[in-house]
Amino acid sequence: MPGLGDVDFALTPEQELIRTTVRTFAEQEVQPRAKALDAEDAFPRDLWQRLIELQLTGVIIPERYGGAGLDMVSYMLTIEEISRVCAGLAVALSVHISVATSPILLFGTDQQRERFVVPMAKGALLGGFAQTEPNAGSDAAGITTTASRREGGWVLNGTKTFITNGDGDVFVTTAKTDPAAGHKGITTFIVTKELDGFSLGVKEDKMGIRASTTYELLFTDMFVPDDQVLGLPGEGFRIAMATLDASRIGIGAQAIGIAQGAFDQALAYAQQRQAFGGPIGRFGAIQQMLADMAVRLESARLLVYQAAWRKDRGLDVNKQASMAKLFASETATFVTNKAVQIHGGYGYIKEYDVERYYRDAKVTELYEGTSEIQRLVIARQLLKE
Repeated sequence: MPGLGDVDFALTPEQELIRTTVRTFAEQEVQPRAKALDAEDAFPRDLWQRLIELQLTGVIIPERYGGAGLDMVSYMLTIEEISRVCAGLAVALSVHISVATSPILLFGTDQQRERFVVPMAKGALLGGFAQTEPNAGSDAAGITTTASRREGGWVLNGTKTFITNGDGDVFVTTAKTDPAAGHKGITTFIVTKELDGFSLGVKEDKMGIRASTTYELLFTDMFVPDDQVLGLPGEGFRIAMATLDASRIGIGAQAIGIAQGAFDQALAYAQQRQAFGGPIGRFGAIQQMLADMAVRLESARLLVYQAAWRKDRGLDVNKQASMAKLFASETATFVTNKAVQIHGGYGYIKEYDVERYYRDAKVTELYEGTSEIQRLVIARQLLKE
């Protein structure tokens, strides 16, 4: 841990600029459409184009590979500010960067980086991460998708479920190349939608984050050439775990963005709503809820940005990422629940944004590792230490 003399909670001028830029975009261009995007249950390609123009589709990818080359804290600011108005658009961006583009950057060959990372960082290709299967969610080693060796490549057969950006272009996915070897027999592949044998299955009708599309992916005798193997055969589990460490920080930022959006709405409503001769914010019950919401929100934000700060310095973030994701996601469900409560019956009506925030929040406790899995990761790290 850094000493107190090393801690600086002030953002750099560059970080302040990215926060201001993204907040302006989110409030002026995304927020007016957030309710409609939720109802339409469709990914807004025109807003994705705006993210491209703002150089946000590769915010942490080095400039030499088409990105903006900013730090992890700037990335978290980006995800938080977009999530504050539309969590679906934010998670589409987070998945594209954290679990699709970044693993190819970190574990890919120079040829793979040029072929995939550059256009993904520029937003020309939309990426996803295809790990989860019908019977393998938290148990990442329990996948049943197989990859059989064939001259020049591998033949994949299996089904992947709950894939964010499933109607995208490029997917980092896993398959068993040596079923007898357990988690050491898993290999990572870069799959593109043009491959023969690749098809989309069911589009999921989700409770929340509906501006982000979620699909089932079907691999049927799908041939993947050797030059689309990511890392070495048998390294798939290690690559997946390393990928999730960073992505969990991003989901933490998404969670605090959702919570902040709900809190802002609740605070304003408490000042405006009249009951018993004055604003409801003067009542102790409302004040206690607002105080609890604010404390948890600020605590979650500190955990998320501490993890991002460590990531920027090349420090281990396994425990910190899980702590940040766990607390931020549970904070999001707590804060959005209280925001609905403060709104009373109006909070249960779709006209008010807190209803959408409430639905959006829950998934942050589920994807990128459930809260139960985060507690296991944290406990194991504590016991090792």
